[in-house]
Amino acid sequence: MEFKRSTTSMAIALMALSLISMTSIQQDAFAQSAGMSITATADKGSNTIVVTGKTVSHFTDVTFSVISPSGNNLVAAWQITPDVSGNFGTEFKVGPTWTENGFYTITAKQGSSSLYTLDVLVEVKNGKTERISVTESNLQGIFRPNENNAAADRGITLDEIIVENGSTVFEVTGMTDRVSQDITLKVVAPNGNVVKVAQVSPMLDGEFATEITVGGSLWKQDGSYTVTVQQFDDPKYTASTQVDIKDGVVVPEFGAIAAMILAVAIISTIAISARSRLSIMPRY
Repeated sequence: MEFKRSTTSMAIALMALSLISMTSIQQDAFAQSAGMSITATADKGSNTIVVTGKTVSHFTDVTFSVISPSGNNLVAAWQITPDVSGNFGTEFKVGPTWTENGFYTITAKQGSSSLYTLDVLVEVKNGKTERISVTESNLQGIFRPNENNAAADRGITLDEIIVENGSTVFEVTGMTDRVSQDITLKVVAPNGNVVKVAQVSPMLDGEFATEITVGGSLWKQDGSYTVTVQQFDDPKYTASTQVDIKDGVVVPEFGAIAAMILAVAIISTIAISARSRLSIMPRY
């Protein structure tokens, strides 16, 4: 009799344990995450767009396409395989096919499910990117973001200084991930003299900008002036760039494309001159 009761109690205990296990398995099944997340980042005046992301479907390749603002042109396409954790990343270079100004649509896609299709918009003007950091996500359930997030704690950056020829004003722009601290700006002449010191407050999104007027006795030396911005003592929060001054006005950067055009023009001139000399030489 006691053995029968013991057997019955054991059976009831095993049944209860089975029910608990089944409930746990069902909860785990329903708690599984699904979907995808992508982030696009670019600096102002750059030609590189970095796209990173996270997907639950890590065994399927991610296909990228980039469509022009008009929607008529496919300017780039790419395919990558996520790692075992579902993380993926790639870069797009703004090139000759990016001829339109406006917002380009970058689409990341896995299969045909809408949970694995996402779009982000990146603005390009005159072959250069505008500053952007945009994330689109439809991740569901349990999700642990990538702990090695390269976009976090980026420090401070300076944009390339672009000016018109003969200008007496240039604009300093940049980005910081610390908006609660003012930025110290300093301009140093080629001879080492400090010609300008200013405080700049970043906006809530981290962008900052200020205009510098050249001219006067402090700017009389021709050459490259160094512009430095700094927050804190951390090297990540110090950035520098240079601007050329001649005769008291700003000299625009002579870019690589312009240099190539000049080189071709010089070679063409030499070739034409050589042919002209040959054509006027007397023949005997």
